[in-house]
Amino acid sequence: MAEALSVTSGELKPVSVPLCPLAMASNPEKELLCIFGTGDLGRSLGQRLLQTGYKVVYGSRRPHSCGPLPQGAQVLSHEAAARSTSLIFICVHREHYGFLETLAPQLKGKVLVDLSNNLKKDIYPDTNGEYLQRLVPGAGVVKGLNTLSAWALQNGPLAGKQVYLCGDSGEAKQAVTEMATRLGLSVLDKGCLSAARELEDFPLQLFPAWRLPLCLAVCLTAFFFFYLLIRDVVYAYVEQDKDISFRIMVSLANKVFPIVSLIMLSLCYLPGVLASFIQFYRGTKYSRFPNWLDRWLLCRKQIGLLALGFAFLHVIYTFVIPIRYAVRHKLISRVVDEMKNNKTTPFDFDNTEAWATDSFFALGILGFFLYVLLGLSSLPSVGGALSWREFTFIQSKLGHLTLVICTAHGYIYGWNKFLRLSTYKWWTPPGYMLCLVVPSVVLVLKLLLLLPCVDRSLTRIRQGWERSEPGGGSGETRATEL
Repeated sequence: MAEALSVTSGELKPVSVPLCPLAMASNPEKELLCIFGTGDLGRSLGQRLLQTGYKVVYGSRRPHSCGPLPQGAQVLSHEAAARSTSLIFICVHREHYGFLETLAPQLKGKVLVDLSNNLKKDIYPDTNGEYLQRLVPGAGVVKGLNTLSAWALQNGPLAGKQVYLCGDSGEAKQAVTEMATRLGLSVLDKGCLSAARELEDFPLQLFPAWRLPLCLAVCLTAFFFFYLLIRDVVYAYVEQDKDISFRIMVSLANKVFPIVSLIMLSLCYLPGVLASFIQFYRGTKYSRFPNWLDRWLLCRKQIGLLALGFAFLHVIYTFVIPIRYAVRHKLISRVVDEMKNNKTTPFDFDNTEAWATDSFFALGILGFFLYVLLGLSSLPSVGGALSWREFTFIQSKLGHLTLVICTAHGYIYGWNKFLRLSTYKWWTPPGYMLCLVVPSVVLVLKLLLLLPCVDRSLTRIRQGWERSEPGGGSGETRATEL
């Protein structure tokens, strides 16, 4: 029943009107949430909450001149806004927390979500969340959602994005968890408020998953750059008295990029092969891998994307080579020389060189195509649309095929140079020979894992079977629960 107004004898009187259940269901009362702070983060959070179906009220010290806010949101003084709702987001910097102490009576029993971050680690003796709890001891402080940026709240998809929270009040954390889940976020509870230090350090980390891959890429690039610099440029200057330093910018770089790319691609699949041999040796999948292997396994995606980046550079540099001054000068000089001497370079009618060249380019094009396919499937928007079997097929089966094709691309490049003494300048092998070592080892080990006897045992181990301990009977295995 609801009240309506009727006119009787010139007076307005309330009358009872029955409400349709469907109308009541279609117009549920929206929950009101409060945000302290009208900056970029506060406005973006309010816009996202409004889109999700909440009502939003802002608390501001200047409610009449706080700038544009999301359409549909209210703005009140801090005191009035604090009294209007039980869940309040604190989107202000720590140095401005002082006003919250004066609002302690209004904030008693409220849930305060601290979204603040610092510019540096350990800038304060205590965390922002603990400091806020000390200022307002009667409130339930929850540290969380601080890994969300204003840009992500405005534009980025939040579905499945993981956020962290911690707090001493279980009821407060439950209220924040329900709100975050409604936004589409995946919440991970980190425990008590003492874990706020870890949460506040998360946004200050600079590419933590990329450190090992980047270090690896830089080391490989530096090593092969100076190695080839000595073999090609320094050798020519010392032994042949020729200055070919101009080749450093393009020719030398175009040798380094594919070498690093192929090695890093093989390093994506080497840890998986090593893990398989460890499982086969131990006879179980429930034993932890060494820490170095765990870390290596977790950064394979980053290593693969860097390998793809070096492959892109190799392709671009290859297209640039024909328009270089040195190459154009060499071609023109050869043509002029043949015209002056009235001679023509005979074609190789055995087709050996032609077959090698065409096979080299074909494998390079096909390998780069598969490279790009691997990179695209690693994107969250693409990988999320694939089933686990489809994703595994692309990343594992097509990934190893890519490694085979790119390794064959390198072997064909030097198919007639491996036994030439002139190839080994100062008794050092060319760079492409060195880069073939790691992928060749990976492919050989992978072939060993594909042997029926090994593959059958590995399949049983990954399905939960464990080899029995010594003394439990020779060749016995037992199944464990999934």
